[in-house]
Amino acid sequence: MTPTCRNARRSACRIARRPLLAAAWLAASAWLAPALASTGNPGFEFAVLGHSFQAGPDDGPLKKAIAGASAFNASFVVATGIKAASESCTDKLYGQRKDLFEASTSPLIVSLSGSDWAGCRNSRGRVNAIERLNRLRDVYFSDNQSLGQRKLNVSRLSSTAKFRSYAENAHWEVGGVLFATVNLPANNNHFLPEAGRNSEFEDRLVANRSWLQRLFAIAQGKKLDGIVLFSDGDIGVLDEEESSLLPSFSSKQDGFASPRKQIRTLAKKFGGKVLLVDTQKERDSKGKGTRQGDTPAIHWKDNVGHVSIASDWAAIAVRTGKTPLFEVRERAARPAAPRR
Repeated sequence: MTPTCRNARRSACRIARRPLLAAAWLAASAWLAPALASTGNPGFEFAVLGHSFQAGPDDGPLKKAIAGASAFNASFVVATGIKAASESCTDKLYGQRKDLFEASTSPLIVSLSGSDWAGCRNSRGRVNAIERLNRLRDVYFSDNQSLGQRKLNVSRLSSTAKFRSYAENAHWEVGGVLFATVNLPANNNHFLPEAGRNSEFEDRLVANRSWLQRLFAIAQGKKLDGIVLFSDGDIGVLDEEESSLLPSFSSKQDGFASPRKQIRTLAKKFGGKVLLVDTQKERDSKGKGTRQGDTPAIHWKDNVGHVSIASDWAAIAVRTGKTPLFEVRERAARPAAPRR
């Protein structure tokens, strides 16, 4: 007890402390769940960095995206990968990109892209995807915290002895919503058609199956409002159901068949909303995906939503107790903070 409190009644001292404790708590937590300024509704916002990487030394687009997301006062930021497929897979580049992410003023979580590791080759031109994936795990996922100037604690699949290698799969909870990364690279989930070369794909398939089961069990047990899954590849959950008349070999060539079926099954049993967030590198012939500068849209089917983020960044609001639960924000709509 302080000298002041020794000379005062205990009850009076405690009452005097309460405003100070309340102010300290508010200051520490304000960044985690800011109110939606334009609506007054309770909730918060998070940001997603699209795949803005370019070949060569120009990190300008990435720096701009990080700065924009940080200035938007997002509760946290998710970076969808660390490099372009055409860039090198060296430790030096991995370290340089990590330094950029650490500069984020908001907590930043990395969701791996296939271009970060799946197409990597060594100096002799030989594929070394697995070695590079393991290196990324060492560089980016060595502890249970996010990157960025402010840290956010996460739980990793690697905490389970059976899946100790899969540190890139992480989950965290904010405002009644469970967020999680799942390593599902866009290149058909790194499925290799050559016989005897799919050990990485098959092992990761088992790990991801256990991971998804755990995520939905946590959300269901806590009666959370929603689940948000971040991945590189669009696994096609909102597409039409596969027909049983398709040739048997078709599903075997589809690297996303297993997670797609599992998420559909788990989502039907889940009482909340499920949002899938991925990166669409470019628009296809049907116009799917988003271009630079476009405002991405969330498409829904039953309780499952899907949104693809182009090579920029997007802010998504979580509107607690409201419908829709998730909403893409117009980034320019946030009023400037008053000067002090």
